Amino acid sequence: MQAKRRRPLAATYALLPTWIAAIFIYIGTMVWSVRLSFTDSTIFPSSNYVGFAQYARLFRTSRWLASLENVLIFGVLYVGGCLALGFVLAAALDRKVRFESVFRTIFLYPYAVSFVVTGLIWQWMLNPTFGIQATVRALGWQSFVFDWIVNRDMAIYTVVFAGVWQGAGLVMVIALSGMRGIGEEQWKAAQIDGIPVWRIYLSIILPQLGPALVASGMLLSMGVIKAYDLIVAQTGGGPGYSTEVPAKFIMDNLFERQNLGLASAGATVLVLSVVMAVAPFRYALYMRARRRGAH
Repeated sequence: MQAKRRRPLAATYALLPTWIAAIFIYIGTMVWSVRLSFTDSTIFPSSNYVGFAQYARLFRTSRWLASLENVLIFGVLYVGGCLALGFVLAAALDRKVRFESVFRTIFLYPYAVSFVVTGLIWQWMLNPTFGIQATVRALGWQSFVFDWIVNRDMAIYTVVFAGVWQGAGLVMVIALSGMRGIGEEQWKAAQIDGIPVWRIYLSIILPQLGPALVASGMLLSMGVIKAYDLIVAQTGGGPGYSTEVPAKFIMDNLFERQNLGLASAGATVLVLSVVMAVAPFRYALYMRARRRGAH
């Protein structure tokens, strides 16, 4: 009995430095940032509290409001596009095509590339001077126009293209592993009933991949919140503020404009938004697991 008691105690001592680091570094810095958001801090932290003045100023700033709209558009299209394309790629590979491992590597490779590299690649491809537009015109179609990256109304969608190109491979791998875990009996029964292959994937396979796709969506959503390096590398937030995102707004005010209070207010709003989005989902999973345990 004493040996059994010592094991948890030893594990607690071993994890104590990690807990200390988590409490004082991660949680401590978050609390410090929230505190600064209620001050008039500029280049250096200040103890002069101004209440919610920074938050009021934040939501009066057109650049911040534009960044919220952009990150919403990017997030919905990026996550939805990755899930849809990843599922289609997984279904295609699930048909046991030749050279499956080669295709799987090709589709997954973009995910191993950093967002900076992805942004630069797509910046070159979409540049009207020497990208896709210039290439097509060199082939004889002089009237072809594909200048979305310099178009205020369409630039955010070029960022979506780049993000989906990178993230769809992750969904493909997770979905494919889930498909390979589904028993052959279901396929045989569906084929005996004469159900088309596409209907099998949509009506039978897809519902069973719910947990895998939800996990993929959560991983992709984290990338949406941190969408800074992709924006900087591909568009720099332009033209104008058409591809501005909250992370870039915060970094610019923190390092370029030296407005520590406003940047901290933006960071606090961003963290609260994530908590509000994730908390209901986590609560639903907790209640689901609790009901299963009760049964």
